[in-house]
Amino acid sequence: MRALIVEDLALLRAGLSRVLGAHDFEVIAVADADAFAGALESGDRPDVCIVDVRLPPTFTDEGIRAALSARERWAELPILVLSQYVERSYTRELLAQGPGGVGYLLKDRVADVGDFVDAVRRVAGGGTALDPEAVRQLVGDRDSGPLGELTAREREVLELIAEGRSNAGISTALGIGHSAVEKNVSRVFDKLGLPRSDHAHRRVLAVLAWLEEGSSNRAGGA
Repeated sequence: MRALIVEDLALLRAGLSRVLGAHDFEVIAVADADAFAGALESGDRPDVCIVDVRLPPTFTDEGIRAALSARERWAELPILVLSQYVERSYTRELLAQGPGGVGYLLKDRVADVGDFVDAVRRVAGGGTALDPEAVRQLVGDRDSGPLGELTAREREVLELIAEGRSNAGISTALGIGHSAVEKNVSRVFDKLGLPRSDHAHRRVLAVLAWLEEGSSNRAGGA
């Protein structure tokens, strides 16, 4: 698979290139935010783009804006965004742009090569990869209402659904059988009142929309 890296730090670029190269990815180009579109227009379209949220000149949101623009121009272009911190608005905006092929990871996650490469492959394959820390911030502090009715196992399953894991991925992560995963997923969606779906991205959007709605209602009632 071919990867395009959009990152200004030479050390991180080199590290990403080395990790991807060791796992059967070909890094076809590295670029900054301004050169991103030009690299895509060259005709050698990558299977996945890895983009830093903050790039020169202001180091605020050049990277994510370039990523969103690319997704608007080239629908379903697989993009995995890297960020130093969890920024919910960026996460929601990226996930809302059509079906699958999107990811949002903290840069610290790159240090776990296995998880990072798995996330890159999921995004390249049209799936979703949302950083576990972002999920924990949305799920972890909510114990009232339907979330409070979830068992410990069901909460683990919910968090993995929100990360973008398929049932097979949840089975591997938790070390339980596929039938057990299916039962837990069904119970989670029933307890949260969400429509069931086998499509990973739709499941992520449904869970995140429910969590965000709950957070908004709680804030409005405070």
